[in-house]
Amino acid sequence: LLEAEVLELVAHPSNRAKGTIVEGQLDKGRGAVATILVQDGTLRVSDPFVTGMYGGRVRALMDESGKRVKEVGPGQPVQVLGLSGVPQAGDSFTVVASERDAKVIVTRRQQIKREQDSRRRSVTLGDLQHKIQEGRITDLNVVVKGDVDGSVEAITQELGGITHEEVRIKVIHSAVGPVSESDVLLASASEAIIIAFHVTIENSARDTAETSGVEIREYSIIYEVIEELRGALSGLLAPSLEERIVGTIEVRQMFSSSRAGNIAGSIVRDGRITRSSKVRLRRDGEVVWEGQISSLRRFKDDVREVLEGFECGVSLEGRNDVIEGDLIEAVEVVETARTL
Repeated sequence: LLEAEVLELVAHPSNRAKGTIVEGQLDKGRGAVATILVQDGTLRVSDPFVTGMYGGRVRALMDESGKRVKEVGPGQPVQVLGLSGVPQAGDSFTVVASERDAKVIVTRRQQIKREQDSRRRSVTLGDLQHKIQEGRITDLNVVVKGDVDGSVEAITQELGGITHEEVRIKVIHSAVGPVSESDVLLASASEAIIIAFHVTIENSARDTAETSGVEIREYSIIYEVIEELRGALSGLLAPSLEERIVGTIEVRQMFSSSRAGNIAGSIVRDGRITRSSKVRLRRDGEVVWEGQISSLRRFKDDVREVLEGFECGVSLEGRNDVIEGDLIEAVEVVETARTL
């Protein structure tokens, strides 16, 4: 009362009720239940209301002793039944003119939240991997929190040593102590992940991380921190591409066909040749052409594949000057994972 008098706080019992959610919970028997503190007006049973993302009509009011009451005035806490969902502590509670008005307000709030969620930047290791692979970012930003200076320094130094011309780990902040809400806000703004080594995570930080999409990875062994992030970055490197010869055929004799043009009568010296193979024409040791096979035959039949030791007839797309003694090599591109 003294504080209200000093601050000149005034409530009007005749107004529509307004208040603040103190606690919200889901009760098995009663459904969503909220404890509110009425700050202005009088709250009555059957009043339509809006709170956070939810609305409804007051189905019942319970005082601090669990007794049902019909109305509650300013400055009194009360449990409210009749909510469509569980609001968060701190949400405002407002009585509106009608249930229809409540639905309109709630629908609009939910629409705004969906739009905000769709624009929200998710900051997880998987998301950052995807962005690096697309070339949108080249740094993996990290916030390091640890239990002692030695651990934080060791982790920061080791992570800084994982470098490559394409990707790198960048420690944007490191400190001793629990993961706080400010750490999460920094990580969200910087598109970073948080390494929590042998430290607790404050409840407010967990809540903020969940709503902002920031990933907090907890560890107790330094080796695991380094190896997991090293492995993640290794997966971000573009694979090395290497051409491998899978088959070689030697041209023995040339034939001419009115339908297929020039056909190279050949034998597969090693490996195999397929109709879909990428091939290159080698003459006197030099590659003189690369392209695709337009026709692959065994006797008069079109075939998909010819194995080592068998004869075949080959025509090349856009190449009619094949001569006896030429070699046709079938090649495939092999992707090899690279490591840091």
